[in-house]
Amino acid sequence: MNTKALFFLFLFSLNFPNENQTGLPIKIENSEIKPLLELADKTLQESLEKELNANMHWQKLITEKKMSIGLVDLSDPKNVKYASLNGGTMMYAASLPKIAILLAAEDALDKKELKETPEIKSDLRLMIAKSDNQAATRMINRLGYTKIESVMTDPKYMLYDRNHGGGLWVGKRYGGGGDTNREPIKNLSHAATANQVCRYYYLLANGKLVNYERSKQMLEIMGNPDLHHKFVSIIEKIAPKAQLYRKSGTWKTYHSDSILVWGDNTNRRYILVALVNDPNGEQIIRNLVKPVERVLKI
Repeated sequence: MNTKALFFLFLFSLNFPNENQTGLPIKIENSEIKPLLELADKTLQESLEKELNANMHWQKLITEKKMSIGLVDLSDPKNVKYASLNGGTMMYAASLPKIAILLAAEDALDKKELKETPEIKSDLRLMIAKSDNQAATRMINRLGYTKIESVMTDPKYMLYDRNHGGGLWVGKRYGGGGDTNREPIKNLSHAATANQVCRYYYLLANGKLVNYERSKQMLEIMGNPDLHHKFVSIIEKIAPKAQLYRKSGTWKTYHSDSILVWGDNTNRRYILVALVNDPNGEQIIRNLVKPVERVLKI
């Protein structure tokens, strides 16, 4: 191949990048997707418990069910490992459940129930990257609570399971006003469990939320977060080249964060979710990153 041809091939590769150059979403057969509890790993579980319980304040919060942690090791997509503490404990999660609105919107767009307008694309990004309450409320108004609930309880996802502790739920507009549709177990307006949020990211990473292309679009919306606090503030320092996909939430003493970390090497590839009810919850979430990475032997 002559020099001119090589040059144009190089330009083509810049304009049309390989869709899998980042590795996400992972292409995997549906039969290989397992319920997270079937991926529970005894060694990872014991290591996580030992590391977190070494902090007496964290141990107290965990015992009182005021702190919930979920961890998914994605370093080997064929051998995914899961561990959690209070993983099935549903807590108020503030803005974190906006990821439920995102999924319901993508489902509606795929089914042509919503038209994919620039305004909707903008609102989805604002809602996730900047946690904009007005954008979230506009999306709730477009979708309706019934649609969001139907997607969360869809057997394809089971992201809210009334028979197993609940999960992801959005039943109130952000910023107040209007009718509500609170979840039936604890009467919470914006709820999550670590188990179900981890499942959300696990399905997302494997291209199984709606479909591969919609999962890819969701990853683009959730990537490059504009809010640099909690998990992001630490991971950006220790792994500046890692790709981060996240959504967090804060209201009064309730602090939450969720992140998919996809490092440039296979060791630093994991999902981490934390729900904390404590006045110092934001700092607790920051301080979780390094102990968790020790558990993962990064």
